[in-house]
Amino acid sequence: MAHQNPNTTPKNPNQKPNGKLIAIICGAVLLAGGITTGIVMLVKSHQKPVEESTIVETLPPTEAPTEAETEPVTEATTEKPGLSDRAKELLAQNPDTVGWISIEGTKVDNPIVQCGDNEYYLDHSFEREYFRAGTVFMDYRDVFGVDDEEQSENIILYGHNMANNTMFGSLRRYRQDPSYYKKAPFITLESNYRTYDYVIFGLVITEGSAKATWRYWDMENLSMRSRFNAYVETVRQKNLTEIPVDVKPGDKLLTLSTCYSDKDDSRFLVIARRFRPGETKESFSALTAEETKAE
Repeated sequence: MAHQNPNTTPKNPNQKPNGKLIAIICGAVLLAGGITTGIVMLVKSHQKPVEESTIVETLPPTEAPTEAETEPVTEATTEKPGLSDRAKELLAQNPDTVGWISIEGTKVDNPIVQCGDNEYYLDHSFEREYFRAGTVFMDYRDVFGVDDEEQSENIILYGHNMANNTMFGSLRRYRQDPSYYKKAPFITLESNYRTYDYVIFGLVITEGSAKATWRYWDMENLSMRSRFNAYVETVRQKNLTEIPVDVKPGDKLLTLSTCYSDKDDSRFLVIARRFRPGETKESFSALTAEETKAE
């Protein structure tokens, strides 16, 4: 059989040639399968380190790779660290939530929202329904996130001057009676992550139209010393009353803006600076005492 004449036709044409063909095909399939398995194993062997290296890069540096592998990845990827309980509740109601503002001694005690413009929340409630009184909102250009260093140097909040003292309506007390400042000199501002205290140093009535020479609403970025000093100096010049609170470059500022009812194109501003490390409300008790004696 091994010496069969190639010119002789086998009696059964399906017998031996197909056996060889099947053997060849099977061998090819096995070979291809082995190659495919090897490729898949090779791809997987490269994919796993890539995924692990991505996780390591998004977590704080560790001393050994094994420590990085045991890090709770869900904490770094599913929820922003330090999100306050209040923020969780408010964000569930309105994802535009960026914080909360309160001023002891006034009726200001409101959530703060922010969207892609400074128009929507002029006449929409926190529930995002039409509401003439609007909602207290942050300028759309401001940054007020978890990292203090990345926050805007001057956070600007807007609220209507409502006759029933809601929103920023009760701020009028400061301009009607500048001595009222002694009763409510501090502002508490919460981000979605932590709470900050501010001390008021400016009570200003200024023009609010597009032709205004002092465009306070464009003063979020005060990183340049000259720009910061110019802003603070203008506040000092326009102040309704002298408030001896020192302010210096590097301080984080807060500007509250509301309508001044006597003039359609004017605004009333309350400007404050954030407490520095180590400062408390007691740090300003001497200021209040001096003003009391002056009366």
